[in-house]
Amino acid sequence: MAEAVVSAVSSPSVAVPAPLPVRAVLPWAFFVGLLALIALYFVGAEQGATSLFAGSDVHEWVHDGRHLLGFPCH
Repeated sequence: MAEAVVSAVSSPSVAVPAPLPVRAVLPWAFFVGLLALIALYFVGAEQGATSLFAGSDVHEWVHDGRHLLGFPCH
């Protein structure tokens, strides 16, 4: 009789999300990492000898981010 009471009082089942396979996540992780490296280049090194674009337009666009992240630029 005690078993019937316990089963009637038990909590409802909780839905567990399906695990993501590594093969589904790996291309997205690579893409996000590549974008992060490109952003880091433009914020940290796009000026002077390593400049890909002539002028100081890119420098002015990322100037505040450069200071925020501690990159010297003056």
